[in-house]
Amino acid sequence: MALRRLAALLVVFAWFGAAEAQAPGGPPAVGVVRVTRQTVTETSEFIGRIQAVDRVALTARVTAFLEQRLFVEGAEVKEGDLLYRLERPPFEAAVAQQEAAVADASARLANANIQLARAQSLLNTPAGQRSAVDDAIAAQRSQAAQVASAQAQLRIAHINLAYTDIHAPISGKISRTNISVGNVVSPGAGPLASIVSQDPMYVLFPIAVRAEIDLEKRYRDQGGMSAVVIRLRLPDGTLYGQTGQVDYIEPSVQATTDTILMRGKIANPPLKPVETDKPVDRPLIDGQFVTVLVEGIQPVEALGVPRAAVLSDQQGDYVYLVDSQNRVEQRRVQLGQSTPSTAVIMAGLNEGDMVVLEGIQRVRPGIQVVPGPAAPPPAAPKAAGQ
Repeated sequence: MALRRLAALLVVFAWFGAAEAQAPGGPPAVGVVRVTRQTVTETSEFIGRIQAVDRVALTARVTAFLEQRLFVEGAEVKEGDLLYRLERPPFEAAVAQQEAAVADASARLANANIQLARAQSLLNTPAGQRSAVDDAIAAQRSQAAQVASAQAQLRIAHINLAYTDIHAPISGKISRTNISVGNVVSPGAGPLASIVSQDPMYVLFPIAVRAEIDLEKRYRDQGGMSAVVIRLRLPDGTLYGQTGQVDYIEPSVQATTDTILMRGKIANPPLKPVETDKPVDRPLIDGQFVTVLVEGIQPVEALGVPRAAVLSDQQGDYVYLVDSQNRVEQRRVQLGQSTPSTAVIMAGLNEGDMVVLEGIQRVRPGIQVVPGPAAPPPAAPKAAGQ
């Protein structure tokens, strides 16, 4: 008995749902758009990651106390800027010591030259001996070697003294310091800080081998992958205002994913004027995930509908059509290379077909509707990074 009552209630609810779908005043109203031939720029979307072009870990080259930090953490530095200063007196003393060693060796060499000249002048006299000349030559050459060794040690001392000033090898944004002033640093103490370049940036994105071959074929006559333009969609959905170019394609395929890695280079200008010793905000950040849009440089003519009109299920993509009797029909479609706002239709629709864009949730195949023009799409959001 309870099962019969439950079945009856379900039938009543279903009837009310159908009545609501049809609406008391008649068939539901929907907004439709006409399938037209449009000029579109073919676009392929991939998930990519931003990567700095240059990255440097700053490491001490000598062992000494860290005396000064001369940068603002998180700010941008220029190539050649002085970042850290280590204690100098021990290395200055080493330079002075080696200079004294060079002077001493030079004096000994001068004396050896005098002794050699004297021995050679006495060689043709009764007091001269050949062995004395040979000994003088050996002593002179030994002292010359001592001078060369002392000069080399002096150069090493100057190099070590120069290592007490740590300069920026590249321009970019510097991280926080890992070792504070007053600690002893050494080559084995680890990085003091790191610098990552900011402009331009790389964007790396893997694509399926089949998609890469398709792109190569499509743009072969225009110069291959050099004929495509890279755009980025940031994590907040805004379209980045700068464009880039593909500059590298990995020579091997990832065996586990059957993808090939591509890399593009794109500008990353600051969002506002740069102030000295202040952090600089830029749209692209090293390690950031973005959506990569690979676009052709020349638009093509194709049938197109708004992307919002295309639905998907396990069988593929489809749209709802409204026929001449205002009845709804489900039509399977094959999509081509589309844009973020327009779906390019390769098969399934004809020019002039009416596609449901608004009120899709109120329609199903076979019902009658009241079609009307769909509202125009909203203005595109302003691109970031202009």
